[in-house]
Amino acid sequence: MNHPFETIEELIEKLPKTQAIMGLDLGTKTIGVAVSDSFQSVATPLETVKRKKFGVDAARLLEIIEHRSVGAIILGLPRNMDGSEGPRCQSTRAFARNIAKLTPLPISYWDERLSTVAAERALLEADTTRKRRTEVIDHVAASYILQGVLDRLGHLRSAT
Repeated sequence: MNHPFETIEELIEKLPKTQAIMGLDLGTKTIGVAVSDSFQSVATPLETVKRKKFGVDAARLLEIIEHRSVGAIILGLPRNMDGSEGPRCQSTRAFARNIAKLTPLPISYWDERLSTVAAERALLEADTTRKRRTEVIDHVAASYILQGVLDRLGHLRSAT
């Protein structure tokens, strides 16, 4: 079985260099989805999937993976502010294990502690209406998570 990598440093070995990467912000009611360009430099918010059952949610994500030629999946890991892991981290890890059974793609995590805060701030600065913020916050947060990973990958690759 495909096992999720704990760190981006572990993931980089298995990462195709010219394929998009998918970033996910898992919420209890929605999944924010973002994808990178094939050069793995820019994250773009894509959509928010309304959560139903795992099978339905996974089917939608696998459709996006195929349509966008995704080569890896990053899940935001919602650690507590002190760095510890609570129930939300456990459910994210369970989701990763389950999706790993359905795809051979490498999967890893990214600390997402402030991604929703950053996304909310950016949307407020863009003078987005409250209704629109509610509609887009999850996939904008996913793009913050993914951009953090892309920046880290760029740094790691330039250091070698």
